[in-house]
Amino acid sequence: MSYSLENVNGCTKKLVFKFDSLDLSEQIKIELTKKQRSVSLKGFRKGKAPLAMVEKMYGPQIENEALNNFIQTQLYEAVSKEDLRVVGYPKFENMNYDSGKSVSFDALVEIFPEVKLKDMSSLSFTAEKVEVTEEDVDNMKKSYLASKAEMKELEGAALENGHFAVLNFEGEKEDGSRPDNMKGEEFLLEIGSGQFIPGFEEGMIGMKKDEEKTIELTFPEDYHAEDLKGAKVKFHTKLLEIKEKAFPELTDDLAKELGFESKADLEEKTKKNLMDQKERQSNEKLHQEILETLVKENEFDVPSTLVNQQKSHIQEDVKRTLAQQGFNEQMMEEYFSKWGGDIDEKAVFQVKSGLILDTLGKQFEIEASEEDFNAKLQEIADSSGIPLEQIKGYYTGDPKMKNNLMYAVREEKTFAKIKEQVTIK
Repeated sequence: MSYSLENVNGCTKKLVFKFDSLDLSEQIKIELTKKQRSVSLKGFRKGKAPLAMVEKMYGPQIENEALNNFIQTQLYEAVSKEDLRVVGYPKFENMNYDSGKSVSFDALVEIFPEVKLKDMSSLSFTAEKVEVTEEDVDNMKKSYLASKAEMKELEGAALENGHFAVLNFEGEKEDGSRPDNMKGEEFLLEIGSGQFIPGFEEGMIGMKKDEEKTIELTFPEDYHAEDLKGAKVKFHTKLLEIKEKAFPELTDDLAKELGFESKADLEEKTKKNLMDQKERQSNEKLHQEILETLVKENEFDVPSTLVNQQKSHIQEDVKRTLAQQGFNEQMMEEYFSKWGGDIDEKAVFQVKSGLILDTLGKQFEIEASEEDFNAKLQEIADSSGIPLEQIKGYYTGDPKMKNNLMYAVREEKTFAKIKEQVTIK
């Protein structure tokens, strides 16, 4: 086989092919004969045109196809012989073809890098302390009881976080204009919800019923409306009412209506679910810190193909989120123009961390079994409150969903092994 192999970087190889003699006549003749049997030329019945005429019309095309097949075959055999784990499609360069005589070309191929990790035993991390407070439980109870809560007016009160303000407001721009999209009447706003731009809800705290106040604010520089980015605006407000949610007393009967056996059962399961949720959040934060450290400690090249694929996935996720927030195409273009660099960095990080976890998974001989899969389904059912059979149907009915969950299980087991190798305080 007439080729040589060169290293470009840790994940790119160059295959240099040179064939001083090349005879494609046999392949070309076979393909011309096939074409003769299928082609219809003017003045001849299908399949009856002279071979010379078929060659004159289709010869260059068939020769090009034969050359392409030859190149693809040579590349495939070289990749197989060198045992290269190729990512994406090859890039061909320096093509030099002398018809019927010789051909030379270079093929750049990206491969999965060989990731050699440093010893982790000296690494140390701090895990967040996980605890569930009575306030946490009370807030969760309120979320259960929200559908049964009543909104009641507070007389003589001053507006505080957690209160609901019924207000009229009108925004005035620096030029004195008062656009219709900056007005509201009898608008219900939960103070502290962050529904309005920063400073608005804070500016209302302390107001009393029927009080009027002008709140001067500056819109954020990344605000989605172009004409309001960084704009200084005066909001003229009038507080019409102050309300709060009045929640019913939690009883055994009410707990049963909510799907629990009793008030005690609701409180016990709520506390457990909150603890599980906080433990997951703590683990996610710890795992992120571990990955950031491992990526920083271990330098290696990553294939641009994988980075570009990951970048596309991130952009699609961001687009869906922005669309839900009301962004149009132009606004999305502006967003990606401003934050594209962050997305690039995130894509590189995710590719590197994925390769590191894959390497460690193989090193630790991590496998995800059907038993692990079923245990994960039970965990999801317990935390979500959705029946196990429904969860099982969702994941077993779609091979892709099952593969994704199995990957998550392997990742969890890999992190468990990593935490045995490092120090966790």
